[in-house]
Amino acid sequence: MKKEIAKDLLSIGAVFLRPEEPFTWASGIKSPVYCDNRLTLTAPAVRDAVEKGLAQTVKEKYPECEVLMGTSTAGIAHAAITATILNLPMGYVRSGSKDHGRNNQIEGKLEKGQKVVIIEDLISTGGSCIEVANVLRAAGADVLGVASIFTYGMKKGLDRLAEANLLNYSLSDFDTLVEVAAEEGYIKAEDKERLIAFRNNPSDESWIK
Repeated sequence: MKKEIAKDLLSIGAVFLRPEEPFTWASGIKSPVYCDNRLTLTAPAVRDAVEKGLAQTVKEKYPECEVLMGTSTAGIAHAAITATILNLPMGYVRSGSKDHGRNNQIEGKLEKGQKVVIIEDLISTGGSCIEVANVLRAAGADVLGVASIFTYGMKKGLDRLAEANLLNYSLSDFDTLVEVAAEEGYIKAEDKERLIAFRNNPSDESWIK
């Protein structure tokens, strides 16, 4: 599945590799990769593969799951479609509490003790899904883990997830993407080592040279 999802993401430009003309992240870090998994929603065939993959992941890795919770905003649609496939309740967690009405941060019904899986589109440092897990746990949920579309597999992200005691299973990852991109001609074969060097230490720009 990892290679097929990687091919899908590359084919629609949801994950785009450009080692010769790096993108600049908000943090100022130069990156050879651009990710926008929201594009999967506008590509029906890819969307179908992604949602079926997420459903399969939840079913196999988290068979006790009772509720899906999407991250705001990118994970919401994926959580809704996956929940429909699995016939499960679904909700989402806002980045902050509303300043009106019931001041909810968790949208959708959630009972204390319910077993929850978080649906996330992209994991880099793991910050957003860890924040969501903390909100859900504070509300009394039993967070089983995360099902995501794509992960960089960066050490910082892996360490933070482990520290938060949060499992993650992704449909595809950066290493697989780089391998497929070289096979399919999106990048030169000799660029693979440079891209893995970026993954290993994004703040070290020596890979650019």
